Amino acid sequence: MKLLKVFILGVAVLSLTGCGQKVVETLKVSEPVGPNAPGAGRSIVVLPFADYTFSDNLASAHRRNLQVTESVTDRLIANGFAMPIQEDVVRYMINQNLISLVAYEESHSSSLTNELSGEWSNEMKTEIRRYIVEQQVSRDNRLVSSPGTHGLSENTVRKIGRRFNADYIVRGRLLEYKTREDPSWAPWRKGVLPFVVGGTSQVVYGFAESDQYDRWNQTTVGAGYGALIGSSDNIIWPFENDPGNTILGMSSSASNAIFWGFAGGWLGQLSTHSGRLDQAVVQMRIWVQEASSGNVVWTNRVRVQVSPQTVFSDSQYDVLFDQAIEKGVTALIDSFVTNTL
Repeated sequence: MKLLKVFILGVAVLSLTGCGQKVVETLKVSEPVGPNAPGAGRSIVVLPFADYTFSDNLASAHRRNLQVTESVTDRLIANGFAMPIQEDVVRYMINQNLISLVAYEESHSSSLTNELSGEWSNEMKTEIRRYIVEQQVSRDNRLVSSPGTHGLSENTVRKIGRRFNADYIVRGRLLEYKTREDPSWAPWRKGVLPFVVGGTSQVVYGFAESDQYDRWNQTTVGAGYGALIGSSDNIIWPFENDPGNTILGMSSSASNAIFWGFAGGWLGQLSTHSGRLDQAVVQMRIWVQEASSGNVVWTNRVRVQVSPQTVFSDSQYDVLFDQAIEKGVTALIDSFVTNTL
């Protein structure tokens, strides 16, 4: 009775202390920029990036551009540069007929879009989305109309520089923005079962032509492991050395091999639905032009691949892409500051 009272009291205390919210605060430019910063006294304008990726199954082109330009802005401010508000830059370029926001609008086929609300499997809906994107790219020729893909003359660059009283103009292009499967087979990243079964399946069978073949391969590998373990003389469960307690009168060793073979095949089947290690890939190039002349003073390209470090890491796409963009932009801007200023 005393133990029950302690338990009830503990539950009451946890209920009272568990109220509230968990707050995670991330300030990108956490330290004030001093007068000795590399970009102090200089002004810079970031133009919309050209987008050659077409990976709209994960994010729209507009959202990608926002993510990249925000990271570029944060890194330039951290290095002491003065910058105009990004919306003012975009509005000016629209008014000057330098870019158009029409390329960010979605104009999918209504019939296909309606199918996304139907009772299709997730795999089928993914294929429908992919086909919608391919139709849109083919119809609208977004490679030409996407903001940032238009070339700018030196006179236009100088005009933008004068309008915002800038020393430098930053331009860039997105070359890759996609997910791929991480080739790593580390068990602390994929999980123990996918590592054992999937690794053996790939060694024995190589790369499967389809998911169905891959599933069969891993099922047979799991069954083989189970049968091998069950046939050992040390395995006495579920059939001990008793002729009356075996399958169709077979020996206990053969009966255990059959039982554990089925169990291994079942585990192999389960492993085909787990152990996927997604990787976010972002590749971009940045140019920096002198606003007064339009001359390119620096350029570089970076490719970043981000994937979960362990099975306990956050593997959601937004986290992976945010880290990839931030790492890539940081490397490029630091290179510009170090090698140019």
